Amino acid sequence: MQSPKYKRVVLKLSGEALSGEKGYGIEHSVISSIARQVVEVAQTEVEVAIVVGGGNIWRGVSGSAKGMDRATADYMGMLATDINSLALQDALENEGMVTRVMSAIDMKEVADPYIRRRAIRHLEKGRVVIFAAGTGNPYFSTDTTAALRSAEIEAEVILMAKKVDGVYDADPLQNPDALKYDTLDYIDVINMGLRVMDSTAASLCMDNNIPIIVFDLTREGNILRAVMGEDIGTYVGR
Repeated sequence: MQSPKYKRVVLKLSGEALSGEKGYGIEHSVISSIARQVVEVAQTEVEVAIVVGGGNIWRGVSGSAKGMDRATADYMGMLATDINSLALQDALENEGMVTRVMSAIDMKEVADPYIRRRAIRHLEKGRVVIFAAGTGNPYFSTDTTAALRSAEIEAEVILMAKKVDGVYDADPLQNPDALKYDTLDYIDVINMGLRVMDSTAASLCMDNNIPIIVFDLTREGNILRAVMGEDIGTYVGR
């Protein structure tokens, strides 16, 4: 069997990815599919950490745009990521996977606090670690959380799971003539305003030389294909 290209990865899931076609809430079939794919990857002895967003429940930016205090709106978004993380943990454990949810906001009744060395130890023991509550600070997205945690735990790549099969110069769902990029440099993502991740996260990845693979989550088996180094999606790096 082919050996995985990466030993330790961070899988970035948007909250919207968990909602399926509904666009809100948590779709059981979707989260079960993600759990099966993660277990499939973990069985190859790849260490998997996950950062999940909360946009299927609440988006801090949207709340702020409607007049809510931005910090308050962002904290609500962090709590939404905890809900998604617990749902994902349950789905993974139903598949027989040992997991730990580590929250940047203290909620000891339902999640462990985020401690870098403890997170690394869990990964080394073959557990899937789910990073919840973003960075624990307002004004930072879960994209930035993925970049930050990847740097902290020395992950080799960020697997950016989307509903499209890569990065395009326009929305492929609205423009059938949109051009797909096979590879991009970090600075291209920033300068061209491509919606891979926000500029803070992209800069953090660039500064720490963390590559990003943007791929289609809706095709089951793609997480493993990305880990094995197959040519899927768009590769962002140097």
